[in-house]
Amino acid sequence: MTQAHTHTLDHRLRASDFRDYIYKHQTTFQKLGFREPAAAAMGRRPARCYRQIKNKPYPKSRFCRGVPDPKIRIYDVGMKKKGVDEFPFCIHLVSWEKENVSSEALEAARIACNKYMTKFAGKDTFHLRVRVHPFHVLRINKMLSCAGADRLQTGMRGAFGKPLGTCARVAIGQVLLSVRCKESNKSHAAEALRRAKFKFPGRQKIIESRKWGFTKFNRTDYVRLKSEGRIIPDGVNAKLLGCHGSLALRRPGGAFIDAAVN
Repeated sequence: MTQAHTHTLDHRLRASDFRDYIYKHQTTFQKLGFREPAAAAMGRRPARCYRQIKNKPYPKSRFCRGVPDPKIRIYDVGMKKKGVDEFPFCIHLVSWEKENVSSEALEAARIACNKYMTKFAGKDTFHLRVRVHPFHVLRINKMLSCAGADRLQTGMRGAFGKPLGTCARVAIGQVLLSVRCKESNKSHAAEALRRAKFKFPGRQKIIESRKWGFTKFNRTDYVRLKSEGRIIPDGVNAKLLGCHGSLALRRPGGAFIDAAVN
């Protein structure tokens, strides 16, 4: 063995002895005010590790504390105060898989869709709504990877992790994003949702809705009820006037309140 190899081996032995000495007397050093150097910041665990729905819902509660805030904080973008008659066309981005969608992915999709619609259709020509909310809490059991970490961690003993982030539990056929706009901007809305699709895992489909805007009424039914005076606007939705009141008034044309006649 050469002199250089001997020197390297002695150096390694001395370093290991020094680590053992520090570990043995770490409480004494802590009392004297010495602290360990801060570990390097760990990167975020990829969302592909949490894509599959395996466990029960684990929402934030008094038993699950210290949950970081979701990345997405705004769920309605654009002209959200426009009346129901302003934007008759509606298009959806529908999930085609059962999976978890992280709050980071929802925020990225919202930004991509909003940016395209603002640039090509105009900021006053649409209303975007994120239809899922990240209530499910993700956990992580952190493992140390530095030198001497095998003495400090316990492996899979007590492996119930600490909150890492949040995600939305999505089913097949569930709507992720919805855009309402005028008929003239339907191509821009479809392209905006196509670009937002790349921010999500799995498969999604872009489906044109038969409904009038965000309401529950079909377009033909909405136009007919509107002409008959049986429906009134209620923000972004519409309210159907029912046959309430005295039985004597329940005849065709006379069973509705005055707002329906006007």
